[in-house]
Amino acid sequence: MDRFSEYRIMWVLVLFDLPTDTKKERKAAADFRKRIMADGFTMFQFSIYLRHCPSRENAEVHIKRVKSFMPEYGEVGILCITDKQFGDMEIFSNSKPKAVDTPCQQLELF
Repeated sequence: MDRFSEYRIMWVLVLFDLPTDTKKERKAAADFRKRIMADGFTMFQFSIYLRHCPSRENAEVHIKRVKSFMPEYGEVGILCITDKQFGDMEIFSNSKPKAVDTPCQQLELF
């Protein structure tokens, strides 16, 4: 299989809804967000972050890291999709179709 196949390249999405009622909860939510961003995730929407991964194996490494960052309270979802599936996404802004802005992709040197 081609090393750069659109079926091999993966996108990891982290979706979360974290409580922010107390100072402790706000800090935990901010820390979670900062840690996933330090791991290469980019904000897609307010509580949806994503990361490009060159393979399923690499995606698993980042999924494991996200799991280690989990705050004590709140809801966190992790979704892994192929580059092909990501490319088929339809985005709308104010009821009008919008081009998908692909976040910057990490270059792989070989």
